[in-house]
This record gives sequence, structure tokens and C-alpha cells, in this order.
Amino acid sequence: MAKHLDTGRKGEKLAAEYISNLGFIILETNWRHKKLEIDIIAKDKEVLVFVEVKTRSSDFFGKPEIFVTPTKEKNLAEAAAAYMAKINHDWAIRFDVVAVLLKNETTCEITFIKDAFFPGLK
Repeated sequence: MAKHLDTGRKGEKLAAEYISNLGFIILETNWRHKKLEIDIIAKDKEVLVFVEVKTRSSDFFGKPEIFVTPTKEKNLAEAAAAYMAKINHDWAIRFDVVAVLLKNETTCEITFIKDAFFPGLK
């Protein structure tokens, strides 16, 4: 597997563990709709949360969270709408970001951004 894919998978695993420790219930990981993907879908109490995970092995080009672009937000919103339609969703939602910076094989820095964005609002 390519190194960047290994890095991404490791970050997603660390992010899932992190939010689970915060009390989130993981419903789905790597949920796909057409060519779109939601890294983690979870419940935080009564809120349905769509989590984008960004992982980097270096912050040379910037912190991982800055790579959640407006296009990525739009794609997440589209996939989230498909998921909500599938489960007949009728409660609150939120979009969070978990940024994982892998400093070395055993050390990482995790930044959790609750309510990071809401599509269409700027």
C-alpha cells in the first residue's frame, strides 16, 4: 500500500479512538456515496456527526486541518445528505474535523475541531 494511504488509515484509526474516548458512538467508517467518502459517522449524544480526518506526517506545508477546503466541505455535505436520506434522519447534525499530525512512529498530535463548519455558511 502507498505510504500516503498508510498514513491516512493510521490517522483515521487514531481519530476514531480519540472521539470514542470522548464518548462518541461510531456508526460508520469510510462510508461511501458514489465517489464521495465520509471518514467517520458518529453520534455525540443526540447529534449525528460527520467527521473529516486529515492526517499528515509533517506540518511543513501547514497543519492538517487547513486541507479541509470548501470543495471538501461541499462533497462532505453531499455525502452526508445521502446518508441522512438512507437512514431517514430527523435530528441535529454537525461537521467536525480531526487533524492528526504523526510526529514519529509512536507520537502524534491530535487536534479536534468541533462544529468545524456548516456547508453553505461562510
